[in-house]
Amino acid sequence: MHKPLSCTSILVGKDATIDGSTIIARNGDWYNTCGPKKLVVRPARNKPDNLYVSPLTHVRIPLPSRSYRYICEPSTCVEKQLHLPPSKYPVYEEAGVNEKDVAMSATETTYTNQRFLGCDPYVKHGVNEESMVTIVLPFVNTAREGVRRLGDLIQKYGTGQSNGIAFSDHDEVWYLETVGGHHWAAVRIPDDAYAIAPNETSIEQIDFNDPDHYMYSPDLKSFVEQNHLNPDQKGFNFRKIAGTAGEYADWDNQLDIKYNTSRAWYGHLLFSPHEMKSLGLTDQPTSQKIPFIMKPEQKLTVEDCEYFLSSHYQQTPYDPVKLKKPIFRPVALDRNQLSHVIQLRNDVPKKYSALMWVAMGLFAFSPYVPFYANITRTPKNYATATSNVSLDSAFWLYKTLSALVNPHYHQFVNTVNLYKKKCQAYDISRIKQTDRKASKLDDNQLQTLLTKSSCQTADHITNITKQLIDKIIKNSLNSPNLYY
Repeated sequence: MHKPLSCTSILVGKDATIDGSTIIARNGDWYNTCGPKKLVVRPARNKPDNLYVSPLTHVRIPLPSRSYRYICEPSTCVEKQLHLPPSKYPVYEEAGVNEKDVAMSATETTYTNQRFLGCDPYVKHGVNEESMVTIVLPFVNTAREGVRRLGDLIQKYGTGQSNGIAFSDHDEVWYLETVGGHHWAAVRIPDDAYAIAPNETSIEQIDFNDPDHYMYSPDLKSFVEQNHLNPDQKGFNFRKIAGTAGEYADWDNQLDIKYNTSRAWYGHLLFSPHEMKSLGLTDQPTSQKIPFIMKPEQKLTVEDCEYFLSSHYQQTPYDPVKLKKPIFRPVALDRNQLSHVIQLRNDVPKKYSALMWVAMGLFAFSPYVPFYANITRTPKNYATATSNVSLDSAFWLYKTLSALVNPHYHQFVNTVNLYKKKCQAYDISRIKQTDRKASKLDDNQLQTLLTKSSCQTADHITNITKQLIDKIIKNSLNSPNLYY
């Protein structure tokens, strides 16, 4: 079974953001360059005998009959790509927000070390990434409740993968990591801090006497003790116990050094440069001592998160744009499929406070488009993504843009950056306009306004993207260079 690879996540507490929002954000990658995604709204339902069957692992999970409305980002062609029979059940819904303003992003692919796996092997027919949003998000009222529900499901049914999952509500941000077949731990990101997860087990010390900030599988501590899995004399460093970080040059550790660790290094260099310097990490992109959680030197914005998720080591010696052969894997690359920044605002009424900023394609070239979570539908082109290229699909529109720009990066980068800047300014102005109108409406009128406004914003960005594609194609055709 193929597993999506190489996602990157950033999570931000409410006191670390400029406006008091909580933020969870992640790039969703795939094992190849084309994994079609769409953005849809799942309505609330009341379905007795509700059952979910994973099309990939075939695990059968009874679900509560009552489910909340939620917006999400499902994959559309998984069965075809993986040569599986068609299924009525959704897969890889990726991320979303439910009607209770609980957000979830799943997953960040991670790895469990061989010692831990030997004691707790993966489960073939368990709860894997493709199922997690579907069986958790529609049924929870808080971020903490989401952590507990997923943890209980992992404990009961097992899992065949190692993953990191982000949860948030208006007050709390949590990050849960699964290790082995049945174990997990979660940490609450401090309100004044942020965290970066780059495809490696990231949670560090766990305090078993602090239930307000840590959650974990019931037998985690005793399991580790009984199987002699803790290499430290003191403390309980989850990353070292179950993950691949360490001093030994095994295959997973080398993968971290080449592929993962440098992304966390770059993010912390952006947001906490002086602290990184004091830790002696400014010039250490492969250090296994790079923290998971840090405090930013300035309060962070949605734009900061978008910049990081669209980055490729700019202003460092490791920018692949300047190298004949890349040294480290950048955050933004051609296997990016869809990115989201989920912002739960605390400075406006809750009924229109949740925003889901969505980008598709290669995020170095694609803009983020904001959707209110309290909507009934998405634009037709966002709700459409087949295996065939079509500019009538938002997914393929932005993939086409990246396919045109990437081979001629130096020729078009300034044009693309200006386009992205204009899109972001337009997005912000649209949100402010819509917020003002929303403040005067009752609940029945409100959802109609938010749906219409979100669709109009997305349609406008779609139109100017098509204009940009038109311009790039014509400029490319005027090129004097012939390659034959």
